Amino acid sequence: MVVKALLLAAALAGSVPPETDFEKLRRAMVAEISAEEPGLPTRFAPEVKSAMLRVPRHLFVPAAAQAQAYLNVPLPIGHGQTISQPYIVALMTDLLAPRKEDRVLEIGTGSGYQAAVLSHLVKSVYTIEIVAPLAAEARERLARLGYGNVEVRTGDGYKGWPEQAPFDAIMVTAGADEVPAPLVEQLKPGGRLVIPLGSGVQRLTLVEKGADGRTRSREIIPVRFVPFTRER
Repeated sequence: MVVKALLLAAALAGSVPPETDFEKLRRAMVAEISAEEPGLPTRFAPEVKSAMLRVPRHLFVPAAAQAQAYLNVPLPIGHGQTISQPYIVALMTDLLAPRKEDRVLEIGTGSGYQAAVLSHLVKSVYTIEIVAPLAAEARERLARLGYGNVEVRTGDGYKGWPEQAPFDAIMVTAGADEVPAPLVEQLKPGGRLVIPLGSGVQRLTLVEKGADGRTRSREIIPVRFVPFTRER
């Protein structure tokens, strides 16, 4: 309760706090999303929590939303898109079980926040965004903040990134009716793919690809993501 009160008080203040306060709010945010809650998988790996502590979420949201950056809620980032709530970012990252040598594909760059978190945990991140202005903004932001192991592409994420495949892990940050076949093809045997599935109620789903190429899926929790969009 103390953690939530701290975050809420900062948001209600309405003004942008100094950088030192952002660090304090970031620690409070990670403490909140790491707290045990019945029915929710919240035992995140220490490395995941460390990555969440290192990424300044307030620099990945519009200036008008910076005071709310460390609340455990999604926030609008323009063009009808959102930045996912911190708990979901941590959960999806943890489900990938990232390793330092991994090459990861992300579908749905958004503001670049999820890619920044992943960049602290893996060798390289390849991320695709279909909304051209968001892709351009994320590319500039990630470069300016020093995330040199992240490459941003503008395009249709359904097709994946065949030139850089195969990938050790793939993350999709938009709700889809089914797992895109090209993404399964571009996933290494032994790899993991995390995606929200469902046209009504979405379920965050972990897809694991066996050594024989077959996949098995496991539903994690109900979620709500913006729809997966494709080029027309």
